[in-house]
Amino acid sequence: MDLQFLRPLYEGGSAVASVHLDTTREAHDSGKQIELRWRAARRLLAEQGADEKTLTVLDEAVGGVPDVPGPQGEALFAAAGQLLGVYTMAEPPRADSATVLPVADPLDLVIDRDHQLPHVVVAVDREGADVDAYPAAAHEPSFRRTFHGSTLHISRVRAGAEAQPSFHRRSVNVWSENTAQAADDVRAAAAEVDAAVILIAGDPKALGLLREHLAERPPAGRLVYVEGGRADASARAGLRASVDEAVREAMDAGHRQVLEELKSKPAGGHEQALEGIPAVKEALAQGRVETLFLAADRTGDPELYASRRDPMALGTDAAALGDDAEVFSGPAGALLLRSAVLGDAGFTEILPPMRCTDGVAALLRY
Repeated sequence: MDLQFLRPLYEGGSAVASVHLDTTREAHDSGKQIELRWRAARRLLAEQGADEKTLTVLDEAVGGVPDVPGPQGEALFAAAGQLLGVYTMAEPPRADSATVLPVADPLDLVIDRDHQLPHVVVAVDREGADVDAYPAAAHEPSFRRTFHGSTLHISRVRAGAEAQPSFHRRSVNVWSENTAQAADDVRAAAAEVDAAVILIAGDPKALGLLREHLAERPPAGRLVYVEGGRADASARAGLRASVDEAVREAMDAGHRQVLEELKSKPAGGHEQALEGIPAVKEALAQGRVETLFLAADRTGDPELYASRRDPMALGTDAAALGDDAEVFSGPAGALLLRSAVLGDAGFTEILPPMRCTDGVAALLRY
């Protein structure tokens, strides 16, 4: 996963308030629940030394996305009275958190983003298709096309009816024309978001025709056929549930592949992969890390030392960074992530049951 969207969080030199909240809007009193969660988080920030201007800008920004139903979360970052970033999360954080540290601590946000994939959702029937393209972690599609086509002679007539073969041929022709248009829309949608996966559901006959059209010029992304459709609210709800499950399965499969690559890389004098905080922090300081791997559970994370002057350098004690007057300490996960962002490294979560020393690993550029 590309981490460069986090760069604005590291541009200042002040302590950063980092907040992750559950902003799910499923209950009738969701707004009140979110308000209470924020009040508790606000108190924690104040106790850790957050100034009133910083708390005020967070007051104005917090609250999630009111018109997005179902589970969601929110990550907010502010420093010195300035809002650094607000991000909607596809899933709530494992627990609400509010910290004030020398640098931002966006790991919960990064884990959430790492679980998302750019994808296309297609619901097709004999009359046309609904095609929506979603960038990674987006609640709203960046590309939406609803095509109804021609409904003239869309249904075959009963056996024995006059001119039956002619009507059947015209019906099949219309189905084919409609799904050809739908296939063009799918290709355009997949290209729009560089889709990793395309989820397709709907009428069996239309699905067969669409499959044939897509085989002629395959779109970007892997095709996955799921349950659901576009006929009514129940079909659309089934489609949404099937899509969520399929995206999770695709994400998990992609992660397993990358983690297998990590394990397969040779170690030794010319290692391509590293494990453990000591080795990985040195590689990050040298700009050698291609992908940083972190476990989501950072319980018991040790403190590391970092610098404003040399932001990629990390040490296990202040003396390791020389006579730098701008040395500070923070949790290893937050500081490793900062070095990865500033070193243009990517990110992948270490998914259970895989384990790495200190819950940290890296694939190297060289």
